[in-house]
Amino acid sequence: MSNTILIVDDEPINLAVMEVALKDDYRLVFARNGLDAMAAALKHLPALILLDIQMPDMNGYAVCHQLKADPRTEGIPVIFISGLADAGHEEEGFACGAVDYIHKPISRAILRARVQTHLSLVRASRLDRSYREAIHMLGEAGHFNDNDTGVHIWRMAAYAGLIASAYGLEKEQCELIELAAPMHDTGKIGIPHAILKKPGKLDADEWTQMKTHSRIGYDILSKSDAPIFQMAATIALHHHERWDGSGYPDQLAGLDIPVAARVVALADVFDALSMSRPYKPAWPEAQVIATIRASAGSHFEPAMVQAFDAVLDKMCQTKADWDFREQQASW
Repeated sequence: MSNTILIVDDEPINLAVMEVALKDDYRLVFARNGLDAMAAALKHLPALILLDIQMPDMNGYAVCHQLKADPRTEGIPVIFISGLADAGHEEEGFACGAVDYIHKPISRAILRARVQTHLSLVRASRLDRSYREAIHMLGEAGHFNDNDTGVHIWRMAAYAGLIASAYGLEKEQCELIELAAPMHDTGKIGIPHAILKKPGKLDADEWTQMKTHSRIGYDILSKSDAPIFQMAATIALHHHERWDGSGYPDQLAGLDIPVAARVVALADVFDALSMSRPYKPAWPEAQVIATIRASAGSHFEPAMVQAFDAVLDKMCQTKADWDFREQQASW
């Protein structure tokens, strides 16, 4: 991440105050008017811009509007530094895209604290984006040789979020499950193409090899200490366990199966039965629903099936939305 801050002010004394406050920790670039500010922003792509409002040729609001209108600079946070202290000017500043507003005369301590806070937020946002990109790549990697699943992993993740919420899990945990769910089959990257694409049922040896994908996925995902990947590892390992203990790889039963894996197991089966595969056509929706309800107490936790029933209308609408997206993409 860039450590550059662009400081824009037409008063040399204000530039000097901000320079003294920030020069030990950041690379500083200066501009004295709006036109120079735009040029400097495009040239240096700073991590943050400290922007005066009252300047010759172009005021700070106009500069901010232009920055936010340009894809190259729209993501750069802008903090207004101004002697205009009334609420109306602050509102206008936030309305045009600024993230903060510092009043003059400038307090060095406040300036340093606000700059540090907003740069920390930028770092957190970029880290979150990196996690999401890694999730997307790992999800796709798991189905690299299994492209008949189409958008299965993303649609299934949406189902998992709905079921988790209806089950009563906290909002943060529901979001984590929905983010982790697309990586449930990451381990399929270690399964031979011929097995994944076989247009029929697997024989005993092939099925034994197929079942290793849960352990392979766990071994890959558990290398990270990040909560999202720890949860994804747990889901990958245990989403084929069954409530009655007849699943794999560890034959866990009941509440010994981690709750995230219990959620994804149901979402995964709902989606798998609803779509075509090389070895089967898509089942009618009514048959899928009846099968899941009949599996309460054997394959699935009864309370999880109740949660599924509670959001069934939303799941069917989600399925219709994803089906429409797939049709649009194929045209």
